[in-house]
Amino acid sequence: MAKGKWGETMMTTMEINGYRAVIQYDPEVEMFRGEFVGLNGGADFYAKDIDGLRKEGEISLKVFLDMCREDGVEPRKEYSGKFNLRVSPKLHAEISARAAAAGKSLNQWVADVLDQSVSYVEDYSK
Repeated sequence: MAKGKWGETMMTTMEINGYRAVIQYDPEVEMFRGEFVGLNGGADFYAKDIDGLRKEGEISLKVFLDMCREDGVEPRKEYSGKFNLRVSPKLHAEISARAAAAGKSLNQWVADVLDQSVSYVEDYSK
């Protein structure tokens, strides 16, 4: 996988026909790899360039959706809106203090911070 400035894998997302895919470059095969997220199953695709990636993604998604239709499966994963998060005791104490200072529950404060983070990423990617 491609490494960024601090060694993390560089990834981005691409929307294809209303479905989101995570895109990363795989230097071992010298191709971009896309994988759809939020599906009740797996669908991935490869290409040498972005135009090819979009085309291959459309094909992969069509095959996946056709299979879902044939099997009577809802293609999109449903999310409950709940997840567990484990953090260090030090971070837990700090975010609890910040939530209290903002007059919010810890849950609401974390939800707001995550919402702001996602909004920032969406705004930045436009």
